[in-house]
Amino acid sequence: MTRDVEVGFEELGWAECLRLLGSVEVGRLVFTTRALPAVRPVNHVMDGSDVVIRSGVGQKLVAALREMIVAYEADVLDPEREEGWSVVVVVGVARLVRDPAEVARYEKLVRSWLPLEEKYFIRIRPEIVTGRRITRRGRPEFASS
Repeated sequence: MTRDVEVGFEELGWAECLRLLGSVEVGRLVFTTRALPAVRPVNHVMDGSDVVIRSGVGQKLVAALREMIVAYEADVLDPEREEGWSVVVVVGVARLVRDPAEVARYEKLVRSWLPLEEKYFIRIRPEIVTGRRITRRGRPEFASS
């Protein structure tokens, strides 16, 4: 008996996508700067269904101040097993968090890998959420005699 492997994709629902996003702390913010796409790795935390990221002064902050439509993506992939998941939060508006109490709360929740002196937080309220799980499924095949 030989074992053939089939790769499958499973579409994930809204709740599962948000749960998976909450299981990791790093993703990628996709936005437009100077009429070109830009992608930046950032730390995030989930606040209900909102994605909250930390930012210093720069193009991410400009995107939030302009309330631009952005995308957010995070994934976990295992190259050895060829399995994993990818979640893309699309058509979300980036907005600067201005409430001092919320800023203080996010300072405790959103860890940054970089020593940022500025403490700006950007909230993305998703309107469209999509995700896929990538799996390898074994399928037995019988050798002919």
